[in-house]
Amino acid sequence: MSAPSPAARERPLLWLLAAVQFTHVVDFMMLMPLGPLLMQRLGLSATRFGALVSAYTLASAAMGVLGVFWLDRLERKRTLLLLYAGFIAATLLCGAATGATGLLIARTVAGACAGLMGAVVIAIVSDVVPAERRGQAIGTVMTAYALSAVAGVPLGLGLANLGGWRSPFIALAAVAGVVWFLLLRFLPRVDGHLSQASGAGASTPGLTPRLALGWGLTFTVVFASFLLIPYLGAFMVGNVGLSLTDLPWVYLAGGAATFVSSRGIGRMADRLGPARVLALLLVATMGPHLLFTHLPPSPLPVVALVFVLFMTLTSGRAIPTMALVASRVPPSLRGRYLAVNMAASDGASGLAAWMGGLVLSTAPDGTLLGFARLGWLAVGVSALALGLLWSFAGRAVRLDVSPAP
Repeated sequence: MSAPSPAARERPLLWLLAAVQFTHVVDFMMLMPLGPLLMQRLGLSATRFGALVSAYTLASAAMGVLGVFWLDRLERKRTLLLLYAGFIAATLLCGAATGATGLLIARTVAGACAGLMGAVVIAIVSDVVPAERRGQAIGTVMTAYALSAVAGVPLGLGLANLGGWRSPFIALAAVAGVVWFLLLRFLPRVDGHLSQASGAGASTPGLTPRLALGWGLTFTVVFASFLLIPYLGAFMVGNVGLSLTDLPWVYLAGGAATFVSSRGIGRMADRLGPARVLALLLVATMGPHLLFTHLPPSPLPVVALVFVLFMTLTSGRAIPTMALVASRVPPSLRGRYLAVNMAASDGASGLAAWMGGLVLSTAPDGTLLGFARLGWLAVGVSALALGLLWSFAGRAVRLDVSPAP
């Protein structure tokens, strides 16, 4: 019997890391649908609930910046286990909170741990998977985002309906605890970056302005997406004519399609190069962005089809983006670089959602005004991302330069 291929040996590790991503993405996403229940049970105003949501991403962004100073000085398995333990404890505290202040503190700690966890996960994938398979590997790990929409959030809402708002946090902490023990048992030591870092390299960041363009690229890719994503549901109900009971089916279709397409986009990034695939996706998403934001009242199948196209292409842009920025830095700098990259992503999502709210207004009949204008703005930011990609990856997204190992 022949020995398993390197890709086959890597697969269990990638799915284990995807489970880590799944737990913290569900933790972030399920708070927003729990809003009405939390506001009722804890007596929260809309402003205070908004603070709960933003505390997670702001803490994640702040810790990403702080991670520059220490993230590459430690062995990656130990770092991930410590951060994941903090995340699990904070999630349990969310379920045990007796008031808004306690919940806010717990959400802040959870966000601070989750942001760095994401950076460490991508750093581990980039360290252990060769460049020629890295795109598919990142695509596998990022299926966690789609799976959280397909299964995680609906299950969380179902638990809240059955056992109250605390039960989803407690159940999620229990699942994450199982994943933590699996990491402890099966994740190997990842310390190659320590042996490659010289004394001088360890004390100085070594980041050039060209590398810093990667943060700007990530920022613009995420910013263009989150100008629209937070308001898709309100637009489909207020403008397109769907009922609230239709929305779960539309999101389920979008999440399922994204789950299926993620690994395919990763394979394309390996075959064609991440910069070329990202350029293709940036151009390809401009049409769905304009189509969706200008969509007239339509039957459910039409809306679901356009939504699937929108989400598949838009969420797919993150895969070649991460593969590209991770490949451009040496392992000795990768953790710190990706920590700041995660902070750029978190900052972009928060700022874009805020700016989108400034552009939009709601008519008395519930219609969302200004969404078409927001679609054009998203296309403009995607065009800016193309320019940054050209500068970061080379003229005409030239891919003949070998990526970092």
